[in-house]
Amino acid sequence: MPRLTITRGIEAPIGAVFAAVADVRNFAEIQPQIVDITFLSEQRTGVGTRFRETRQMGKRRASVELEVTEHVENDRVRLVSDAHGTVWDTVFTVRKAGEGRTELTMVMDANGKSLPAWMMNPLVMGMVKGAVAADSERVKAHCEAAASGAAA
Repeated sequence: MPRLTITRGIEAPIGAVFAAVADVRNFAEIQPQIVDITFLSEQRTGVGTRFRETRQMGKRRASVELEVTEHVENDRVRLVSDAHGTVWDTVFTVRKAGEGRTELTMVMDANGKSLPAWMMNPLVMGMVKGAVAADSERVKAHCEAAASGAAA
């Protein structure tokens, strides 16, 4: 089971960082490659929220269905997707790291449900790592810009 972990220190309050990753609408606004979000549940935030995210990946678009399975305000949010023979389990955790500073950690596990998926997941995770790192950098930039604007 491949695991990817990315941690970023962000010069912004914990509530702002949590809102950026825990509410899919906010996250989609920050990520320019997300071209569409379609809600599959009545719920829009919190546990039980289901949605389809479509991303532009080079010349093609890829969609994945996700569900929020855990949501603890200003602590963590878990998103789970069952796609292409793999259960993708992603947890974003925030913790206060000083006055006006937050540490954001994202842990993504890829659990293959078949031998081919299990064998391919380490290769796929290599490609996913760059995209996830870029996502976290955009969250950092967005939250820091908002925090510096609020301080001005």
